[in-house]
Amino acid sequence: MTQLTAISLKTHADRNWQRYRSYAFAAHRQLIPALATELLKLVPTMPLGFIEHEARFYLYAMTAPQPDGNLFVAPDGRWLAGYVPAILRSHPFALVRPEGASESILCIDESSGLMTAAGTGEPFFSQDGQPAPGIRDVLNFLMRIEQDRALTQTMVDALQAAGVIQPWPITLNQAGVTVSVDGICRVDETALNALDADHWLALRQTGALPLAYAQLFSMNQLALLEQVGAAQAQMPRSQPRSPSLQDLGLSFGDEDSLRFDW
Repeated sequence: MTQLTAISLKTHADRNWQRYRSYAFAAHRQLIPALATELLKLVPTMPLGFIEHEARFYLYAMTAPQPDGNLFVAPDGRWLAGYVPAILRSHPFALVRPEGASESILCIDESSGLMTAAGTGEPFFSQDGQPAPGIRDVLNFLMRIEQDRALTQTMVDALQAAGVIQPWPITLNQAGVTVSVDGICRVDETALNALDADHWLALRQTGALPLAYAQLFSMNQLALLEQVGAAQAQMPRSQPRSPSLQDLGLSFGDEDSLRFDW
């Protein structure tokens, strides 16, 4: 269970953290928040859809037909898709805005097992009491995610206002069994094409049109979910070895260090 704790000099000055080496933490993430800035990489990888919450739609990437599952995480923790959604790459950190606060604070999931004693891993703070370089990178990455999330939501809101988001009846074949997926919505292409000039212009001005077509194109990846599901059924349930960073498909620079970027 996620246990987010605000990072502070008082609490974390003598603690360190480690970067994740497995995507096991995402093994139960059927739906992952998607950002407009990563659509080009998401569309060939997994289906995108909209989830309604409190009368508002949000954009998500779908990783499995069943709740509490993720077909793109192998039994040994490897990520099997060609792209890792940005929100997963921020693990075990998150930005949280307390109720009534004007700014978000950086938190870490203490249940992740990635906090260590001083002397191992990376420090939270430098000797001068300022955030260490790795923590600054994390914070900048999460701030960019929040900016992109707001931009994405503006586009989704425009599609909702235009009335082109409709329920998406999904059935998938998993191990010879037909599975229905409920609660996910899609762009209604017929309704989109029937919009009058004013609504069409509004979608273009907000940048929502590329998002609409990206969602439509991504629907072809339902077949990929079936293929990955079949492959998962053939994988051994045991973990024969600890996966390397290269196996996990992380982003590398010249020194093989994890970068918090797209």
